[in-house]
Amino acid sequence: MSRMRIRSRNSAVASHYDEAAAETARLKIAALSVVGITCILVVRLFFLMILQHGFYTALAAGSHTLYEQLFPDRGSVYIQDSRTGEEFPLAINKDVFTVFVDTRELETEDDATHVADALAAAFSYDDEKKLDVFYRINGKDDPYEPIEQGVEETLAESLRAQDLPGLGFVRQAVRYYPEGSLAAQTIGFVGKMDDGSDIGRYGIEGYWQEELAGTGGFLEASKSLKGGVIAFAGKSFQPAKDGADILLTLDRTLQYKACERMRVAMEEYGATSGSLLILDPKTGAVRVMCSLPDFDPNAYNKVDDVRVYNNTTIFTPYEPGSIFKPITMVAALNEEKVQPDTYFYDGGSVDAHCAKPIKNAENKSYKDQTMTGVLENSINTGMVHVVQQLGKYPFISYLESFGFGVKSGIQLDSETTGTINALYVNKKDDVDCYTATASFGQGITATPLQMASAFAAIANGGKVMRPYIVQEVRYADGTIDRTVPEVLRNIVSSHAASLLSAMLVRVIDSGQAHAAAIPGYYIAGKTGTAQIAGPGGYSVDTNHSFVGFGPVDDPKFVMLVKFEKPKRAYADSTTIPVFADVGAFLVDYYHIPPGR
Repeated sequence: MSRMRIRSRNSAVASHYDEAAAETARLKIAALSVVGITCILVVRLFFLMILQHGFYTALAAGSHTLYEQLFPDRGSVYIQDSRTGEEFPLAINKDVFTVFVDTRELETEDDATHVADALAAAFSYDDEKKLDVFYRINGKDDPYEPIEQGVEETLAESLRAQDLPGLGFVRQAVRYYPEGSLAAQTIGFVGKMDDGSDIGRYGIEGYWQEELAGTGGFLEASKSLKGGVIAFAGKSFQPAKDGADILLTLDRTLQYKACERMRVAMEEYGATSGSLLILDPKTGAVRVMCSLPDFDPNAYNKVDDVRVYNNTTIFTPYEPGSIFKPITMVAALNEEKVQPDTYFYDGGSVDAHCAKPIKNAENKSYKDQTMTGVLENSINTGMVHVVQQLGKYPFISYLESFGFGVKSGIQLDSETTGTINALYVNKKDDVDCYTATASFGQGITATPLQMASAFAAIANGGKVMRPYIVQEVRYADGTIDRTVPEVLRNIVSSHAASLLSAMLVRVIDSGQAHAAAIPGYYIAGKTGTAQIAGPGGYSVDTNHSFVGFGPVDDPKFVMLVKFEKPKRAYADSTTIPVFADVGAFLVDYYHIPPGR
């Protein structure tokens, strides 16, 4: 019995020691846990308060949402004075306001009447509109009753100064074009996507959308049951990168002067559309790009026809007609197949394997002529003779080298190519009907920019420059991409280009384009009147064009003027007066000294 008591006592003692040891172990574990957690908290607080201070500063200033988009500022676009380098904003961001009423703060009907009266005075409401506003804000419990959107800052500030009960303002940035319709198709506009976000469309805004828009930032964090952000949970913060600014090569004064002269002429001649381009032949920089009719990008959604958004200088290919003749001629000069004084007899028509003989305008016959006379009198049959001397495939090769049938690569949205595909239909070497008509600009198409660029190559001694309209792209980090003028290729020799230039001076001095002369300067140029092709053949409607450059001894500009369907017979009565007026202004604007 006593032995059993001793065993029981020993068991109790052992159990007591086991429990004490376990308790000690638990205390040690707890102490280590506290130390470990304390170390983790210290490290975490250091990480949060020191290393990620910027993140949580932004977090504290932001909204208590799971994900907040941080929006970048869209880059601006500038036009310039090409003489001085002074810059002018063409597309910028502008703050406007949405005016709303928190109806919960209107305690009495008199409050609602007072607010409605103030809004009516500010926005020139009639009695019906004022009464509508009163009913919308009186006796309700709505924290947000929108009244007006797109309110200018000065008007918003005048309302804010009245300290009206319940009146609130939401600031938002919108795209603004301070020059209105100036260069509208070149700049494009900022529209809306289906989700309500902004997107650039057409022109610079469309082509450079990614660069102008910048990169959106974001703030992402876990959310507590009460809606607050959990500080120790996973998170990510990326600041937005503002969009790039873009400086165009366009000259503000020339753009305005040329486009307004075109506008007057287009109305006078009853033309459907008009295009005008001015290039610097030595660099390829575009100084003027007019496309009419135009629109105000501040109200782009109020146009009658969306086709007005299209930039006709790069979007609308057409059969150029006789302005194409110098292109064929310079190729033959370069191959030494003809010279300016090469003899040609014009009988008034020529068989070129077409359905009917090729004839001159008004069925004229010019008899004995030189190649210079062929250009002076714009003789179709003479150009067929030239291309026959040159050969079909050499002719095609020159057109490809000039850049016809492919995009120029200008950095604008919606450029098209034109086509010379008809020349590839017949694989034989002989000059066929398509080649014959192409020699004087029929059966092939080109954009005004392609034609201006081809003449610029002639003015530039045979060197084709890549046309460009963006001079600089200025990124938010300070990086600047500057366009460097680029020679794409040498097409013809400087000798051939000089010969053709002299022939084109004769076209103005002695030929059909004499009204294009600018007193005191040697100016080269060529007119073109081309019938417009339709489903049933050529119609009675025509396109009128003139391309010229000067001064020939040191060319400073190439200008193309084009009218679609003017209500006059020939281009010398429509395009040439515009060229002469704008050209005279240009030489004075740039202080170009006379050379004759």
